[in-house]
Amino acid sequence: MVSTPAFDPADPTWLAHRYDMAADSLLFRHVPHAMHAAGPFLTDELVGGQPEIIAPRAASVEAARGNAGAIHFLFHSAFCASTLLVRALDIPGHSMGLSEPVLLNDITGIHRRGERRGTELAHLLDDALLLLARRWTPAEAVVVKPSNILAGLMTPMMALRPDAHALLLHAPLREFLLSVARKGLWCRLWARELLEGLLRENLVDLGFEARDYFRLSDLQVAAVGWLAQQRLFIALAERFPDRVRTLDSESLLADPAATLKALADFSMLPAAAAAGGDLAGRAVFSRHSKSGADFSVEARKQERAAATAAYGDEIDKVHDWTLAVADTAAIPLVLPNALLPPAGAR
Repeated sequence: MVSTPAFDPADPTWLAHRYDMAADSLLFRHVPHAMHAAGPFLTDELVGGQPEIIAPRAASVEAARGNAGAIHFLFHSAFCASTLLVRALDIPGHSMGLSEPVLLNDITGIHRRGERRGTELAHLLDDALLLLARRWTPAEAVVVKPSNILAGLMTPMMALRPDAHALLLHAPLREFLLSVARKGLWCRLWARELLEGLLRENLVDLGFEARDYFRLSDLQVAAVGWLAQQRLFIALAERFPDRVRTLDSESLLADPAATLKALADFSMLPAAAAAGGDLAGRAVFSRHSKSGADFSVEARKQERAAATAAYGDEIDKVHDWTLAVADTAAIPLVLPNALLPPAGAR
């Protein structure tokens, strides 16, 4: 049996997992490196049984400050292989990917409820980013993939970390709708929860009145959420053109090695990661990002073909409707600042 090391706020194996605003304290759980690959997200389903320590926020941040390194962000629209990519960024000695740390969800909730604003919220977010940026080895960068409920905090995160780079990974509209349809009831409910959160933060401006949302189908609701995120991604890419790149899921899956090489060229990965390793051969690209089962691009195509046969008519109608809404709202369907050149140019 491997013993749990003594608590040290500078040690990244002690994951800063939750924030208690009333006590201004942090719940740390001991999550060794190998456990990060054992599940898709850093939720209680994965880490909830791990040893825990509750410690004051200010003292923990101060103790960790000396071990904070470079941090970058993988923002995403959902159903775009973001979990697959963040696992691929676990390259020992070069980079570490953190998949949807719940600490950032806690701060998103505080932001949405208006419990901290302005400077207080910025300090809290800054402290969280410092704790997540603790280095696993001296040369490693950390890439954080937040949950996409964090959309309203993307700009503050980039402003707080002027050396950070970000990739905006998204699913093309039709692929997004296909994923929502084929994943069933729970995913259609998730799409409504996503839109609810965006509305609470006043991040949706498509010309609808509040009552209009009750008249939309599940896939129309999903499409509205997709458009709202698309607008946020465009705004972020235009505000930080030198530090933000965009990529769609189909380009990633078509050439994952080119994606990782481009991320190294973009300084989201240390250059040595591309020079010293076989990026194309990373095993994560042959496993399902959620279940860990064997998976392939061909299997993915078969899944989508079956879903298209079942839901194609509904998707076609909602897709056309969404194009009309996007045109009226002047939202481009193609994001700027592409990480990879068009397929024909590679």
